[in-house]
Amino acid sequence: MTHPLPGAFTPSYIAVALTLALPAFSTLALANTPDHIEHITVEGSNGQTLAGHTSVLTASEIERKGSASGDTAALMRGLPGVHLNATGGLSSLPAIHGLSDDRLRVKVNGMDLIASCPNHMNPPLSYLAPSDVDLLTVYTGISPVSVGGDSLGGTIIAESLPAEFLPRGETQFDGELGGFYRSNNQAKGANLLLRYTTDTVLLSYQGNWTEADNYTAAADFKTAAATGHLAPDEVGSSAYETQNHQLRLGWQVNSTNSIDARLNYQNMPLQLYPNQRMDLLNNEQINLNLAWYRDTDWGQLTTRFYHERVEHMMNFGADKQFWYGTNARMGSPCEPIRFKGDPEGTCAAGMPMYSQSDNNGLTVKADYVLAANDVLRLGVELQQYRLDDYWTPSGGGMGPGTFLNINNGERDRIAVYLEREHAASHHWMLLYGMRYENVAMQTDDVTGYAMSVMAPGMQLAEATAFNQGDRGSTDHNLDFTLVARYHASDSLSAELGYAHKVRSANLYEKYTWSSWAMAAGMNNLTGDGNGYVGNASLKPEQAQTVSASLNWHDKDQNHVSISAYYTDITDYIDVIAANSMWMPGQFNVLRYDNQSARIFGADIEGNWHISHGPGGHWQLNGTVSLTDGENKDTGSGLYQIIPLQGSLSLSHQLNGWHSSLEWIVVDNKDDTSAIRNEIATAGYGLLNLQVSHEWDTVRIDAGIENLTNKFYFNPTAGAYTGQGMTMSLNGIPYGIAVPGMGRAVFAGIKVKF
Repeated sequence: MTHPLPGAFTPSYIAVALTLALPAFSTLALANTPDHIEHITVEGSNGQTLAGHTSVLTASEIERKGSASGDTAALMRGLPGVHLNATGGLSSLPAIHGLSDDRLRVKVNGMDLIASCPNHMNPPLSYLAPSDVDLLTVYTGISPVSVGGDSLGGTIIAESLPAEFLPRGETQFDGELGGFYRSNNQAKGANLLLRYTTDTVLLSYQGNWTEADNYTAAADFKTAAATGHLAPDEVGSSAYETQNHQLRLGWQVNSTNSIDARLNYQNMPLQLYPNQRMDLLNNEQINLNLAWYRDTDWGQLTTRFYHERVEHMMNFGADKQFWYGTNARMGSPCEPIRFKGDPEGTCAAGMPMYSQSDNNGLTVKADYVLAANDVLRLGVELQQYRLDDYWTPSGGGMGPGTFLNINNGERDRIAVYLEREHAASHHWMLLYGMRYENVAMQTDDVTGYAMSVMAPGMQLAEATAFNQGDRGSTDHNLDFTLVARYHASDSLSAELGYAHKVRSANLYEKYTWSSWAMAAGMNNLTGDGNGYVGNASLKPEQAQTVSASLNWHDKDQNHVSISAYYTDITDYIDVIAANSMWMPGQFNVLRYDNQSARIFGADIEGNWHISHGPGGHWQLNGTVSLTDGENKDTGSGLYQIIPLQGSLSLSHQLNGWHSSLEWIVVDNKDDTSAIRNEIATAGYGLLNLQVSHEWDTVRIDAGIENLTNKFYFNPTAGAYTGQGMTMSLNGIPYGIAVPGMGRAVFAGIKVKF
C-alpha cells in the first residue's frame, strides 16, 4: 500500500494545488505568444536568444535530418557540444558536454517523462518520432532555471506542431503522408497526419510506424568465439519495431483562452540492444497531456497536467541465448540444471523482467512582462512517480517466487522557481533565477527468487539487509543561474555564465539491491556490460559550472562562436567495486557511490556563405568540440566522454533543391573509465551525402551515410553484448566495442494534401 511521504503528494494533492494555484497565477497572465512554445523568447539587440549557448532546429531542418530515421535523438547529431550514446535503434541517449541521460532535463511537449527500465530502454525522446517533432531546442550552455531542474547539464525541449486555428468562419481538412527506406538494415517506416481545423476547433490524428533488421558493420568485427550463428559483420540485437498514435483536440475558448488535449499511445513490440544483456520485447505507453493557455494584456499563464502509464517487458531476443542449463544451446531446450536445495533440477527458460510505472505531473508557469525586454517568470512543478520492477521465475534457481528488483518505488518532486530576463542597459542583457526542488524517495521491502540460505547469490542475506536499512530520503535542492551577455557592437557579443545545479539519484541508482552477478548484470544504465548495485545512501549530485563565449558575425551573416566551460561536481554518482572479485579485462559487479568529478571543454562553430547568386547559395559549416572528464577521487576518466570531434559540411541550395556533403571526424578514445574497464577505440572519419527537393506539396530526400563504407567503433556505444550467453556475466567475450553502421543508402518522401 502506498503512503504519502513527507514532501510527497497524491492525486488529491494535485487537485488541491491546481485549485489554489490557478486563481493566484491568473492575475499574472502575459502577452500572447502565438505558438505557446515553452522556451525562452526574450531576445537581445542582435536578435539572438539570451539563454546561453542554444541550438534551435526548425521544422525544415528536422525534416531533412529525420527523413530516414526513427530515432528522434539523432536529430541532434552534429550540434556543437552534443553527441549520442548509442543504445537501441530508437533510443539513443543524447549527451551534452559529457553529461547524459538523467543528468539532462528532457521535456517532450511540456512533459517530464521518466525511463522505466533497469537499462533505460524507454527514455523520453523514444516516445516521439522524428515526424512528430516541429521544434527542437537544445540548451548546451547554462540552462535557465525555468527549463532546468533535477539535472546537472543542458536541457532538451522537443515540441510538436502547436495548435493553430483559422480565421472566423473558415474550415479546412488537410494532412500529410510520408515514408522512408534505408538499405543497410532494411529499415522502413511510414507516417500519417489527418487534421480538421476551424476557427475554434482542431481535431487531428497522427500516427507512425517503423521497423528494421539488424544492421551490418563495414567489416568483420567479431572473433570466432563471439560470432555464433550471426555473420561476422552483423551487429546482433540491433533490430526494432514501433508504432505511435496520437489523438488531439484543440479548443480556442475565446480570444484569451485555449485548451490543447492530446492522448498518446505507443506500442513497441521489439527493440533489441547490442550493448545490453536483455532486449525490449514489449513497451506500451499511454499518456494524457492537457494544457490550458490564458492570455491577457499582462502576459501568459500556462497550466499543464499529464498522466503517463508504462508497461515494459524484457527478455532475450533471438540473438541472445534463451535456454540455460547443463546442455543449453542457442534456441534449444536444455537438460535440468541442479542447485543445492533443488533435487529435481529445472531449466531456465529465458528471464522475463517487467517494469510498470505511473507518472503524474502538474506545471503552472506565468510569464509576467514588466517592460519591453523585461520578463519575470514564475513556476510551480509537481511530479509523482511510482515504479514496480519485478522478474517472474523461469526455473534453474530462479524461483519459486518473484524477484522484486524495486517494489513500489516512489519518487516525488515539488519545485518552484523565479527568474528574470531583462535588458540592464543598451549593451547588457541579464538572466538570473533561483529554483527549489523537494525530491522525496521511498520503496517497500524486496525479495529474491528464493528466500533461503541455499539460494544462489546470497538473495536472502542481501534482501534482509536491504529491508532492514533506511530506504526513505527527502532532498532539498537549490539551483542558481546567472547569465550576462554584453553586446559590444552589431557584430560582436560576449557572454559569461554561472550555474549551481543539483540532481537527486534515480530509483535504479538507489534501490537495486542484489550483487548476485546474474541479477546485477540485468541492472545497467550505461551499456558497458557490467552489473550494478544501488546505494540507498546516495546524496544528490551538485555541479558548479562557469562558462564563457564569444560570438562574431558580419553583415552577410557569416559567423564564428567560441565557447568554453568548466564544471566541478561534488557527490558525483560514479561506481566502486561491489566485491573483491573485481579484475581488469573482464566484466564486473559495481556499486553506485558518491565521489567527485570535473568536466571541462570548448566548442567552436561557424559558417561562411561562399556565394549567393544565379548558381544557388553555397555555404560552409564547421564545428569542433573538446570534452575532458575526470573522476577527481581516482584520477580515472569518466565513462562515455566523447573524444575530440568535429564536422565540416558543404551545402548548396537552388530553388527547391538542397544538397550537402558532410565530413565527420572523431579522435582516438584512450582516456577511459578504469573501474568500468571501458573499451578504448580508434579515431575515424565519415562522409555523408544528402540531396532533397521540395515542391509545394511534395518533398523527397535521398542520400548515402558512411559513403566510403568506413569501419569504426562508436566510442560511446559501450560493450558489445548483442549475442550469446548474456545471462552469465563473463559468458561472452570481453573487449569488443559496438561498431557503427556500414554504408547505408536511404530515401524518403512526404506528401501534403
